[in-house]
Amino acid sequence: LEDYVNQQLAKVEHFLENEREPIYLDIVLTAGKTRAHHAVEYRLKTPHYELVSTFYEGPKMYDVIDRVIDTLYRKLHEAKEKYIEDQRKKDAYKGA
Repeated sequence: LEDYVNQQLAKVEHFLENEREPIYLDIVLTAGKTRAHHAVEYRLKTPHYELVSTFYEGPKMYDVIDRVIDTLYRKLHEAKEKYIEDQRKKDAYKGA
């Protein structure tokens, strides 16, 4: 399971290659003991981004992991676009 999570996180790691350090990424996997109801959540903290997920749940652990990683990747792209837009606005006001 750990290898699968690391394999899925490869695209997130590639996205964060040029990010300044420190980078903290925690993924918490919770397996359902009484029934097939597993949960996954993440926390990402970098100098530019701070993302915390809600609790994603489902009957199949691998599907929940895929969903969480895809959501993290999409939210990183949205945060990057917002950060770039904010930087452009700041630069526009400096030049005026």
